[in-house]
Amino acid sequence: MDIPPRVPPRVLTVAGSDSGGGAGIQADLKTMLALGVHGMSVLTAVTAQNSLGVQGAWELPVDAVRAQYRSVVDDIGVQAVKTGMLASASLVETVAELLADLDAPVVVDPVGVSKHGDPLLAASALDSVREKLLPVATVATPNLDEVGRLTGVVVEDETGMRRAAEAVLGFGPRWALIKGGHLAGDAVDLLTDGAEEHWLRAPRYDNRHTHGTGCTLASAVASGLAKGMGVPEAVRAAKEYVTGAIAAGFPLGGGIGPVDHAWRWR
Repeated sequence: MDIPPRVPPRVLTVAGSDSGGGAGIQADLKTMLALGVHGMSVLTAVTAQNSLGVQGAWELPVDAVRAQYRSVVDDIGVQAVKTGMLASASLVETVAELLADLDAPVVVDPVGVSKHGDPLLAASALDSVREKLLPVATVATPNLDEVGRLTGVVVEDETGMRRAAEAVLGFGPRWALIKGGHLAGDAVDLLTDGAEEHWLRAPRYDNRHTHGTGCTLASAVASGLAKGMGVPEAVRAAKEYVTGAIAAGFPLGGGIGPVDHAWRWR
């Protein structure tokens, strides 16, 4: 008996490459595989990167980014898109223009710096993120450092997370997921659309190997949306997945190792 092939949901990541394999395009595709969707990629930049930091970064031409996007979307199609490192104002504006015509949910991870503090987004691109990219987002997923750069809101507690979410929503995304992992205590995130709030809490593990956490979470959210989940359900599933990946993070090289995208299989 012939069994017709199952076509999995398709998710596109528009992001930079991490040569060390812990974050960026590599983390996105690993996450998508682990969560049962077909991952595709538009490469925006190449980094020389390892467990110690980013030694170099080179953005791709706008025409190359646009061509990759059209190649995938026009032929294969997508059920969700996740954006990560976009590097410059010209790339942010190009990607935002492309996504504006897309009939699929978009998860925007407004990557500003690497885990080691290396800049991955030009300061001159912040206005483009605020004015062009965030308005096309279904969910924006900034951490507290990114919130500060985008809004000027300094978050020191959960009340500050509410202020941050309000400020981010003011730029136009439908939902804001404020990641409070840099606060003391449990790892707490706030998801809100301005009308309803969802607080997501998880234990904080004594594990320094957390490289790729933000990319992994955003890709997991996009994977859930591609499967037809609502935003709160997709975010809760993503939080559960990334919490397990952080707990199982492992050492590589002489610095900060990656989260374990395959933790459910080990």
